[in-house]
Amino acid sequence: MKKRIGLYPRVRIEGGGRAVVSQAGGVLLVETTRKAGPDTAVSAAPAPWRKARAVHDPGKTLLDVALAVALGGDCLADVGMLRAEPAVFGPVASDPTVSRLVDTLAASGPKALNAIRSARAEVRERTWKLAGASSPDASGQVIVDLDGVLVVAHSDKEDATATWKKTFGHHPLMGFVDHGSGDSGEPVAALLRPGNAGSDTAADHIATAQLALAQLPKKYRRGLQTLIRTDSGGGTHEFVAWLAQRGRWLSYSVGMTITDAIHHAVLKIPPAAWTVAVEPGGEIRDGAWVAELDGDVLKGWPQGMRLIVRKERPHPGTQLRLTDADGLRLTAFATNTTGVPIAALELRHRQRARAEDRIRTARATGLPNLPLHDTAQNRIWLEIVQIALDLLAWMPMLALTGKTRRWEPRRLRLRLFSAAAQIITTARRRHLRFARHWPWTDVITKALARLEALPNPG
Repeated sequence: MKKRIGLYPRVRIEGGGRAVVSQAGGVLLVETTRKAGPDTAVSAAPAPWRKARAVHDPGKTLLDVALAVALGGDCLADVGMLRAEPAVFGPVASDPTVSRLVDTLAASGPKALNAIRSARAEVRERTWKLAGASSPDASGQVIVDLDGVLVVAHSDKEDATATWKKTFGHHPLMGFVDHGSGDSGEPVAALLRPGNAGSDTAADHIATAQLALAQLPKKYRRGLQTLIRTDSGGGTHEFVAWLAQRGRWLSYSVGMTITDAIHHAVLKIPPAAWTVAVEPGGEIRDGAWVAELDGDVLKGWPQGMRLIVRKERPHPGTQLRLTDADGLRLTAFATNTTGVPIAALELRHRQRARAEDRIRTARATGLPNLPLHDTAQNRIWLEIVQIALDLLAWMPMLALTGKTRRWEPRRLRLRLFSAAAQIITTARRRHLRFARHWPWTDVITKALARLEALPNPG
């Protein structure tokens, strides 16, 4: 009887394989760039910084790094995984060339950042048109969530300081377009800040909101069909006043801190004034109620602002705060939306929690740390991360259907991007032949067929 060693079959290993492409599923992202247009728009953005007789296009180099980040890379050198597969990703610049490009763009300051951001906005508008009924504005409204992200630094980097969570690093403020419950989301703003930056700094919220609005198609940069949504960090007089100054041009829904004034006002609300909270689909939320506050509690706030409060039975073991009332947890938010039941407004604001999913996606895509030392360099890295996140949002929006559209980056990488394939040349054309036994080959090939059916840019 043959002795069994271990639980898995033993194979002999050699390093001379040919015509095999690793990370072949990354061709989904390549085809997305071809159809959505980042390969041309982003290529043109850094053109002013291209040196004479340069071999590699700086725009493609920037896009190559973004593709590497989308595939799971977390530093500039990870672009090497693309360099190893020229048949799929084309010629890729060397590590020193990539590093010099980032230094050059960082040294140019706002000019390079503005060029990259303008290119992203141009591509976003085209992508939403291509997506049609699957685009985030299909309902006629665009929702932008603003939220802070703590990024830990494992070495002494510029502007890395102690954070409010007693870690060490940076505290960027980011903006994401909410695609709804059946989809993901895409980044539209990233403001790099020191680790000790406040969660409720109004100037930073205004700057991030301006960056986010500039990323939207022109018809959504002003108008009530665009909603800015934040947690209580955005509930400051200055930021709400900035939003309110746009009057009929912008909608908002911002969390509010429960102050003593709000707490006392809640105690005076008669039982009949409370409305039962609802869940998606109109289901009643058992143990939760909402009501609108008015009167003196609104003094000092912009005209037209509505203040809505929610009370609910806390989960078992939850520690109540001093501002909670009668054993019920209190939360509040402000909005300028009218003509909608307050229960629906409260549900809409509560769905801001989906921004946490977007932050988790960002942490899994180049944002577990900022890999460069200087702040100017890390600003360029943040733009690269956003391009990667854009591609990871646009590819499912254009090519996937059903539950696969909700797959987050880790699952996309495991099931689709990591698929290996054999490269075949017939009739002077190259073909990728994915393994027949791979469980998700059918998903990959159907997604590529949908991308192929889309019109080319231009």
